[in-house]
Amino acid sequence: MNKLMVLGVAALMIGCASSTEDLIAKGDWYQVGYQEGLRGNTSRSVADLKQYSNVELSEYDKGYLTGVAEYCNPNFAYQIGLSGQYYEGVCEGMEEGQKFRMEWQRGWSEYNK
Repeated sequence: MNKLMVLGVAALMIGCASSTEDLIAKGDWYQVGYQEGLRGNTSRSVADLKQYSNVELSEYDKGYLTGVAEYCNPNFAYQIGLSGQYYEGVCEGMEEGQKFRMEWQRGWSEYNK
């Protein structure tokens, strides 16, 4: 059952609808930010985003914050750690950030046994 749950979370995180490059080409900056937040990646810098002529910083930020809010659910943190995904600290400062880190660490420790 646990392995099934891990595979489901991994599929959700990996199986995002379009690749980042496709979304950038389409100018869908909300989805670029959302997918990066949902994967637990740190936010891109303004300098990095400014290299794209069609960038919409506010849309990227909105999507990113929505994705991070979903990623930082402590109920899934153990499975994220257990799947071997490194935690980049994006949940720090959030209401349940400490609980997320503790659950992720528990899964990460199990992964590294």
